[in-house]
Parts: sequence; structure tokens; C-alpha cells
Amino acid sequence: MNKHMMQQAQKLQAQLLKAQEELANLTVEASSGGGAVTVVMNGQQQIQSVKISPEVVDPEDVEMLEDMVLTAVREASVKAQELAAKQLGGLTGGLKIPGLM
Repeated sequence: MNKHMMQQAQKLQAQLLKAQEELANLTVEASSGGGAVTVVMNGQQQIQSVKISPEVVDPEDVEMLEDMVLTAVREASVKAQELAAKQLGGLTGGLKIPGLM
């Protein structure tokens, strides 16, 4: 690898690290059950918060609540992946780099 290519690779690596740091500060929100369950996740797919409306907490139907939480987490995960792809896509030229997307 020549010197110019090495410099380009180092520049790209620095830009990717910066973009990943920025993703940690960006959030997406998803809800289910008409807003009864809300999940906030950052751009690195780390859950930041889960909010559950008291009226959907039914000891006789825990399965429904579990399904709503799972649905909201899955939707937040998809949104976080889309956010990461958007943020990192310009840097990687659309390439999917393991560990980044």
C-alpha cells in the first residue's frame, strides 16, 4: 500500500470513528399499542429508555405487554439501523462494513 492510500485509509478510519461517536448521541423512538409502550434507542442500537403506560399493565395478560415491548424494540432497532446506514453510507460508499452496520 503506497503512502497516499495509507493516508486515505487513516482519514476514512477517523471519519468513521467520528460518525460512530455522533451516532451514540442521536436517538430514534418507536412505539406500539397506540403509544402504550415507547422505546428510545441511540444510533448504536443501545436502548436508552422504555416507557410503559400503567393502563396496559394487566397481570392477567402479561403476554400482550411482552409482545408490545418486543414490537417497539424491534421497530426502534430497524430505525437505528437505518439511521446508522444514512450517517455512515456516505463515508463507506454504500459498503456494509462488519461491526458498523
